[in-house]
Order: sequence, then structure tokens, then C-alpha cells
Amino acid sequence: MKNILVITASIFGQDGQSSRLVDQTLDQLRQTYGDIQTSYRDLSAEPVPHLDAERFGAFLTSADDRDGSQQGVVDYSDLLISEVVDADVIVMGVPMYNFGVPSVLKAYFDHIARAGITFRYTANGPVGLLEDRPVYILAARGGLYAGTPNDSQTPFIRSFLGFIGLKDVHFVYAEGLNMGDNQKENSLQEAGRAIETLTA
Repeated sequence: MKNILVITASIFGQDGQSSRLVDQTLDQLRQTYGDIQTSYRDLSAEPVPHLDAERFGAFLTSADDRDGSQQGVVDYSDLLISEVVDADVIVMGVPMYNFGVPSVLKAYFDHIARAGITFRYTANGPVGLLEDRPVYILAARGGLYAGTPNDSQTPFIRSFLGFIGLKDVHFVYAEGLNMGDNQKENSLQEAGRAIETLTA
């Protein structure tokens, strides 16, 4: 049985287009793998706190010197990391807000990037410490951005995930969703075909 970690970040919850693409991907994964076990992390419903000096300081403080509050911060980060470590496949719904990823997703990334745990620095540069596994990114955008300089999401997500060791990353784009009904329908159909191809 495959363990699937599902991460969503739409402010519209399960009604968001990126969340619906996630559901399509899970349906396809069930056809591919049979029984799957899913763990959900809805960053819009349960936002990860944004990184501040106090939380970052907890990461830097040695285990013996942490107070209760600092240990709570580290335990929370450890939980998020363990969800990734335990997953065979990661499925992530990513809407585009103001040319970037949702701020809650950036906050999540800030809590799973931990020196000595998910990455380490070497004389030759940083090395990701997580074992690689497939990551499917379902990207929903109101306009047309893929392959243009305005697509800040794709290089950022690919760079971050690679930084912690996740390099088997696959993007599915549904674009132009606010550019008329025909464009929206065609884009969602194309995304659905891409999902079938990627996960077959």
C-alpha cells in the first residue's frame, strides 16, 4: 500500500481548482497502485505559523537548552518533516496568488527546511538529506504563466524541493482559469489528461 501525503493551500478549500486537481490525481493513483493511504495537510484550514525570530531561534537552540515553548516549536516542525519522510508519494495543490506560492506554503517550507535534518551544508554546497520520491505539483493559475518569466512558482518549488533531496518533481498546470469559460474548460481537460499520463 502506498502512503500519499496530500498538501493543499487553496483559500477556497476543497472547492479550489488546485484542490480539485489533487482529487483527480488521487483517483488516478488509486487506479495505478490499488489501495492507498492518504495523510492530509490543509495549509489554508490549519496554517503553519510564519517563521519569525523566536521560532527560528528554537531551531538553533540545542536540545538541552530549549525551554518548553521552544521544544514545542521543534516538535511541530519534526511532525511536519515526519509526514514527508513517511510518504511514498507527495501530492501538492498549489494555486498562484499574486505571482507566487501561497504564503502558507512558504511558511510550511520554512518549517521543513532544517539544517542537519532535511539538508546539510558541505564544502561543495548544500546536500538534501531526504530520500527522493515522486512529488506531483498541481498548479492552478488564473492567467498564462508557464514557461514565461512571470512563472516564479515552478523554479522556486523545484529548487526548494531539490534542496532537501526531492528531485522527482512533476508539474501539471491548469492555466487561464479566469480567461473565459472555454479557456477554463479546455485547460482543466488538458490538466486531467496530463494527470492520467503522469501517474499511469
